[in-house]
Amino acid sequence: MGTLTIDNKRFVVIEQKKFEKLQLLAAQKTAPVKKLTLVAGKKHAYKMIDKWAKGK
Repeated sequence: MGTLTIDNKRFVVIEQKKFEKLQLLAAQKTAPVKKLTLVAGKKHAYKMIDKWAKGK
């Protein structure tokens, strides 16, 4: 691992394998998306459409 300074900004250079491992760990920490039923999804869609329509 090394550091690099460009325009007074510091960057870290690491091996690709380590970077991919960090990406995998970060992706695993995200919360899974909640799946809606058809009825709940339709209700949510209409709610969002109404919200967007008011903005225009």
